[in-house]
Amino acid sequence: MKTSIEGKTVWITGAGSGIGRAAVNSLVQAGARVALSGRRVNPLQETLEMVQSINGNGIIVPVDVADSEAVLAAADEIRAELNQIDILINSAGINLPKRRYGEMKIGDWQRVIDANLNGAYNCIYAVLPEMRDRGAGLIINVSSWAGRHDSYVAGPAYGASKHALSSMSATINLEEGRYGIRCCSLEPAEVATEILDRRPIPVPNEERARMLQPDDLGETILFIAEMPAHVCLNEVLISPTWNRSHFGGSDWYPGSPS
Repeated sequence: MKTSIEGKTVWITGAGSGIGRAAVNSLVQAGARVALSGRRVNPLQETLEMVQSINGNGIIVPVDVADSEAVLAAADEIRAELNQIDILINSAGINLPKRRYGEMKIGDWQRVIDANLNGAYNCIYAVLPEMRDRGAGLIINVSSWAGRHDSYVAGPAYGASKHALSSMSATINLEEGRYGIRCCSLEPAEVATEILDRRPIPVPNEERARMLQPDDLGETILFIAEMPAHVCLNEVLISPTWNRSHFGGSDWYPGSPS
């Protein structure tokens, strides 16, 4: 049995593109109010225009999730504008074109960890107290297939950040489930989003067409959000039927040119 999210406030990071924008589309069509966050204002404005085109209610709150103080201020702004934060979706994330140990610098590693892991923690830290006080709340962390299965193509920094994000999701349920807070680690295999443009080896369009599409993840996020409060989807591992991590590809093997 689905639970309506009409009138609920959802904070989405990484809302300017890809999975984040697709989640906004699905959630707004289901009646949710949305707070759109990301580092770049122009893509957020495009997402807000999409929200307005379907008569949705949303605001833009630009923030670099790696900046803990800015994240706290963003959460306060959302609460001031939309009253409370019922659902948090951590969809912000990056990867590196040069992602091998022999190519990365220390700062490159840190940038990925800051965006993919520390940024998610900062947002969780900002919403947990009010969710705990209210006795309800849902957090959806967009992890990765590379957060459940070791992946050559994803690279060590991305894989480490997503493994840690999946683990952090589980510990939220361990500690906070008693307060009515639920956390889902959403772990998609390849999705045809802009992050593919940062791959060391370009992915052909015919391969992208067989991947999960952003709207597939938007609908999955809505499915998680509409679960009744007594149901916790701890983990959702999802892949395209044509899963290149199973079938192989030139960029999936160690020693491939990069």
